[in-house]
Parts: sequence; C-alpha cells; structure tokens
Amino acid sequence: MSSYYVTTPIYYVNDRPHIGHCFTTTLGDVVARFQRLFGRDVFFLTGTDEHADKVVTTAASKGLTPQQWSDINAGEFKKAFAAMNISNDDFIRTTEHRHKEKVEQYIRELQKRGDIYLGDYVGWWDASQEEYLTETAAKEAGYKSPVTGKELVKRTERNYFFKLSAYHDRLMEYIGNNPEFIMPESRRNEVLGRLRERLADIPVSRAITDDATSQWGIRMPDDPTHRIYVWIDALFNYLSVVDNESRRRYWPPAVHLLAKDILWFHAVIWPCMLMALDKPLPRMVYAHSYFIRDGVKMSKSLGNFIDLEVIDAYCKAYSTDALRWFLVTQGPMNNADADFRHAKFVEVFNADLANGLGNAVSRVGNMCDKYFGGKVPDPKGVSSLPDLPDYQWPGIIAQHVRSAIAKADMLDIGGALGEGVALVKRVDAYINVTEPFKLAKKLTPGDSPERDRLAAILYHCAEALRVATLLHSPAIPDAAARVWKAWNCAPPEGMALAHMTTWGEHHSLKPGEPLIKGDILFMRADPAAAPPVPAPRAE
Repeated sequence: MSSYYVTTPIYYVNDRPHIGHCFTTTLGDVVARFQRLFGRDVFFLTGTDEHADKVVTTAASKGLTPQQWSDINAGEFKKAFAAMNISNDDFIRTTEHRHKEKVEQYIRELQKRGDIYLGDYVGWWDASQEEYLTETAAKEAGYKSPVTGKELVKRTERNYFFKLSAYHDRLMEYIGNNPEFIMPESRRNEVLGRLRERLADIPVSRAITDDATSQWGIRMPDDPTHRIYVWIDALFNYLSVVDNESRRRYWPPAVHLLAKDILWFHAVIWPCMLMALDKPLPRMVYAHSYFIRDGVKMSKSLGNFIDLEVIDAYCKAYSTDALRWFLVTQGPMNNADADFRHAKFVEVFNADLANGLGNAVSRVGNMCDKYFGGKVPDPKGVSSLPDLPDYQWPGIIAQHVRSAIAKADMLDIGGALGEGVALVKRVDAYINVTEPFKLAKKLTPGDSPERDRLAAILYHCAEALRVATLLHSPAIPDAAARVWKAWNCAPPEGMALAHMTTWGEHHSLKPGEPLIKGDILFMRADPAAAPPVPAPRAE
C-alpha cells in the first residue's frame, strides 16, 4: 500500500480561525479522504504555529501569558475543525516538546554541516508578517508590506544565518525538472520570477533582549542568547511530526496545501533546508488564493468577515456537508480569488446536492420501495439494456472512477467530485429515457419481461448511485454514510475504490438485500430566503 502525506500550513494562534483556515483544512481533509478511498496509507496533518511575536503582545493586552493565549486559540482551532468534520491524523502545536526537541536537532545538524553560521544582517523588516524583505522586494512594494500595506522598518541584527544562497542552482534545477512541484502554474511562474535575483542567506534566529517578546520561542542549540526565528521553527513541523520509526514511511509529503501569501517560505526556503539536511523534497506545494465576500475583500472593519459564527450558521441552516461541498468545489484553487456569495451558495447547493444526488437517491429509493418491497431488485445478470447502447453501465462507471482518481491525484478536487455529479446526471437521464414509473404500471402478478426490465433499470440506477456516493463522500461524508446505511452498502474497510466499483463484484448491491428509502438527504433551499443569521458570539 503506497503512502500519502498531506499537510495544511500550521495556523497562527493570534486569533480564532475563520473561513480561510476552514477552507484550507477542509480541502486537505477532502484530499486525504480521496486518497484513503483509493486504498492508500494516508497521514493528514494540521496544527498551530505559536511562537509569533504577536502572540506575546496580544496575550499581554489580555492579561495572559503567551502559553495561555496559545492554549485558548489552539483549542478554538481544534473545535472548529471538529465542527467541520476534519479527519486529521495529528494536530501539531509548535509549543509541544516533541516538536521543539526535533527543531533543535535539525538546527544542530545544519550547524554541523556548515549551513548555519553567525553574522550580521541589515534588511527591511515586515512586522505584520514577521519576515524580512530583500532590498529589491522592499523597493518594489514601496517599502510597505506587500500583504498588509504597513510600513517596513530597516533593521540591523546579529543573527545566525542559513546558507540559502548555496542552494539557488539546485533549487532552480529541481523546479525545472519537476514542473508539478509548485502548483498551480501561475505560482510556479511567480517563484521563478523572483528567483531571477540570486538567493541571499537568511537569518534563522533572533537575539534575545529584555523585551518580553524576544523571550518567546525555541532557543538556539548551545546559545541561549538567541531564539529560532518563528518561520524556521514552523516549517520544521512537517518533518518533526513524522520523523520517528512509526511514521517515517510517510516522508516526503505528497502535497503541502497553503495560501498564496506564504508560498515563498514553502517553495524556496523549505526545500533548500531539506536539501541541506539530505531529505527528499515534497512532491507538490499547492498555493491557493483567497475567499472574498460579495465581491469585496473581507475585513473585520467592514463587518463582512466570515468568522466561526457565520460558518456555524451555514452549517446549521444547510448542513456541514453542504458548506464543505461549497468550499471545495467553489473555492479559490487557482490564481483568482473566489467569491462567497449567498446566492451562489444556494445555487450550488440546490443544483449539486438537493436536486442532484439527493433527488436521485430519493427517486430510486422510492421506486425500489414501491415496486420491489424495499429490496434491491435482481437484474438477473443484465448490466445494460440491448436497446440502449449508450448506457453500458460497467464501462460508464469505470470511466468516471478512473477520471476521478486521475483528477484527485492532480489536486483537481472540484473535477474529481464533478465525476460523481456527472454520474448522477447520467442516472437522471437514464430514468427519463427508460421511464420506470410508466413501466411499473404495466406489471402483472408474477414474473414477466416488464418486471425483469424494471428490475434491471432500477438496479442499474441504484448501483450507479452507490458509486456516485463513493465519489461524493470525501466532501459530504455524513450524507454518503446515510445512503450506505439505508441501502445496506457501506464500503468495505480498507478496500480501494477501483475494486469497490467493479460491476457485479461481491461488494456491489446484492439483489434481495434491504434498500429502504431513508430520509431526504438535502432539502431544497429557497433562493429568495435571506442568508442565515449567525448567533451572537459567546464571550
């Protein structure tokens, strides 16, 4: 069984999670669920980055220690991800001993290899992002933060440095030989554009002073007067969690998922550090864009932020599955930002879930209940009707499954889920062509050609929908599980999708087994209804 390691970035604990964190983590969850469905040995990691300077200042403003503030917000992230039905295998906090111990080990190894040295640094400090910019980058940004627009500050520090410059050519060669390393393509072009200017060595530590802010962090090995720079500490999380006997098989990661603002750290600094440690590089770094709301960039001052209360309101009004589906099918996977519009949410919900999978499952379940006593009809070995050559179901299903696997492996998650949607549409079209409800009116007691034909039609529909729920399940696991329970067709533990969807195998629907109607999966939403109102935040 091949391994598959997927990560989200680890999130700052300076505040509670919002739609951006939930999008990236839900995306990672759907990727992980797809890969488990494909029969792979999956490890899915998320967590929190806790050694930022802002954590100290914000904690102090609230009368708390940095650790207390980190504990509060790490808990908020865990609660939010549980509410979004995230199936992560671990949750790393950078204040945990297991992480700090490994970071010290990696830094010491880089020092031993001569890749970290003590020196002086002069640069433009972006306090809002806690990073230095080169003179060229600072000048291009008008000496303001490219992310927040706040003024940059020129600073001189005596720090430990990583020899990033020594890995420029190797990194360029690797990117050139591995075009899928940085995705989507626009992000790769962005990185290559910046790499036209040769890499400079970067600081990996901060000097410790009397300022309380400088006390927060992991100390440099054998030099307690310096703490390791938060971004260096944070990047090592991906390695520290799996660098042990029971998990080492997962390295290297199949994909790092992240937002576009932290691409440089993951696509340049991180791979160079791994090269210095002689570690294999991640196979893909995928940097998505942002969500905006109703055509406007989200901000707390505008009051249009999609926070946990708004997220909870949508989950309660439409289901967590519905919100998950919208995020991963309509989210900002490519170069452009994605707009979270209520009208678009309702449109997608109705088209894909209520009128799509939900309606098809209800129609077929009702007909099996009405015409075959709530049992799976017996097709008597007929997998396609001779008078309908366009509906060769074994081939149709195999085609959609192959396509879904290929698309999911390329991080085209919307496309992979779309294969399930397309299969549902084929079932709907098949029902319209065969009209089983009209055929049922011609039935007479006992066996007859009409009854055999009706049984075959409904079996074809039910079996195709069983496969469709499998293809939908990474995004809507709860709804899929409800269908499997009602139809007595829960997928076998550990069996790969390709085997579970081979027509006529023992894991297919079994004639004569119970197939009950079940509850409606998704009630159609009223497009004219106002967006759900979030409950007041409990302080």
